[in-house]
Amino acid sequence: MEESKRQKQVAGVILEEMNDIFRRMGLNMIDGGMVSIAGVKVTPDLLEARIYLSLFQVSNPEAVMGRLEDRKSELRKELGLRVKQQLRRVPELRFFRDDTLDHVFKMEEIFKKINEEKGQ
Repeated sequence: MEESKRQKQVAGVILEEMNDIFRRMGLNMIDGGMVSIAGVKVTPDLLEARIYLSLFQVSNPEAVMGRLEDRKSELRKELGLRVKQQLRRVPELRFFRDDTLDHVFKMEEIFKKINEEKGQ
């Protein structure tokens, strides 16, 4: 099912605001690695926002995800203060790990090995 125009608008607002919240709260640099928001998907009823996080060079990704889960209510409250004029209800936040970067690095390694084998 394709996202509606409103879902895309709300997701864009949440993405922009959450990026700023992460930067201001110091959540974009954790454990010597970088945490960035790769994307936001909003359910059709606009009551849940699924935030996909890209973790780059983070030593313990599970701990980072746990730390964000612990601060979820604080993050939702901050988001609510910022979007209260645009949304009737602040959606519940759910964090997911976006592992596309990991797949890219694995694919690059595979291609590198293939090229090395061809060269021999």
